[in-house]
Amino acid sequence: MRVLIAEDEVVMAEAIAQGLRLQALAVDTVNDGDAALQRLAVNEYDVLVLDRDLPRVHGDDVCRAVVGEHPGVRILMLTAAGDLTDRVHGLGLGADDYLAKPFAFAELVARVRALGRRARPAAPPVLQRAGLSLDTTHREVFRDGRVVGVSRKEFAVLEELLRADGAVVSTEQLLERAWDEHTDPFTNAVRVTVMTLRRKLGPPQVVETITGVGYRIR
Repeated sequence: MRVLIAEDEVVMAEAIAQGLRLQALAVDTVNDGDAALQRLAVNEYDVLVLDRDLPRVHGDDVCRAVVGEHPGVRILMLTAAGDLTDRVHGLGLGADDYLAKPFAFAELVARVRALGRRARPAAPPVLQRAGLSLDTTHREVFRDGRVVGVSRKEFAVLEELLRADGAVVSTEQLLERAWDEHTDPFTNAVRVTVMTLRRKLGPPQVVETITGVGYRIR
């Protein structure tokens, strides 16, 4: 899942981003509404965490633009005002969910994940194929019943491969879904991550390389 955080308080934006990255999500941050619209124009996001009181372009206007131009992006609106009228207005703009500050981080994670499930084709909470079992709720991986300890990036890559249900996933798609925009598109990060994932999963190998195309789980 890829998330954009649009929050003018830099410290809060980075704190939210770091917390979501620990949940194996790819996260980018911006600090004004104009920058948010620019990022949305060039990157594909599942969820936008949108502070309502953004400078340059107000969060309300960002919300309207996203609803009109990027209907596949789910919006979680954040605001310091949590009264009923304010929530109704935010949802009326087209936001999918609403969270008042201050909030419990665990609740934000749960809401982001719920919106992410709505942004993409529905998938069961436990993905299974070729003897692998990946629990997206508890972030656990099993191979033939054996627990496999994986890193956040390995988990994210494996989730994308399992979601593909046997189809090939390109390196570019993995970079788009599991890394943020600061990743060098010419990096070998995907190849290295797949290599370490294979080692941890053990034989026989289930992650197949399709030369010049990408990877799949047979």
